[in-house]
Amino acid sequence: MSKRTALVTGASRGIGKACAQTLASAGHRVILAARSVERLEETASLIRDAGGEAFVTAIDLASHGSIASNVSTAAKEFGRIDILVNNAGITKDGLAVRMKPEDWRSVLETNLSGSFFAIQQVLPGMMRERWGRIVNISSVVGEMGNAGQANYAASKAGLIGLTKSLAREIGSRNITVNAVSPGFIETDMTRDMSADLRQKMIDQTPLKRMGTPEDVAAAVRFLASDEASFITGHVLEVNGGIYM
Repeated sequence: MSKRTALVTGASRGIGKACAQTLASAGHRVILAARSVERLEETASLIRDAGGEAFVTAIDLASHGSIASNVSTAAKEFGRIDILVNNAGITKDGLAVRMKPEDWRSVLETNLSGSFFAIQQVLPGMMRERWGRIVNISSVVGEMGNAGQANYAASKAGLIGLTKSLAREIGSRNITVNAVSPGFIETDMTRDMSADLRQKMIDQTPLKRMGTPEDVAAAVRFLASDEASFITGHVLEVNGGIYM
């Protein structure tokens, strides 16, 4: 098998960083994408120090133009992109009755539209090669809902619908499209939660702990592998049992 190239969005920290490192350790070249090139270079250095190949590109997932130009440049660097991990996401929480239109739009544009446009960029190459893996990082709140996160939950639920529709549309080209739905994971996003809320989430989780970025990355690595070649349109829950 020739070495494959994976593009991971939101790769500067948390789940995206873990996915990039895990895919690199599995023998793939990795393209790291996020808005902060400085933090991406830190991740790239870790991958290179471990003997892997990493390429850094700045992408603003809220901008179609940024996605189109930068994914195209990255693909030319390595020939094509075989694996896409749509991980980048933002939150702008607030009660629905007071949510500003911009807070609604920016979360949907980055989390959902950005993922779709990234897929659009890599699909032609995958279709030519008749091989591809697309993994969308959704969220347990996209399935069970969460007060104060109408925009975020809608964007993550939308990713599941996108996953299933694309799986039906491009399966005949030997391209699989799956989603990973993390529960409460130790990231910068969850570290901002109050101690009481963190404990409440742990109490509701049958495994009685928060997940790690590596827990999610292991699921992504599997879905991106040849071993997962007959799995598509699936939502893999990595949530400790908080939602079943």
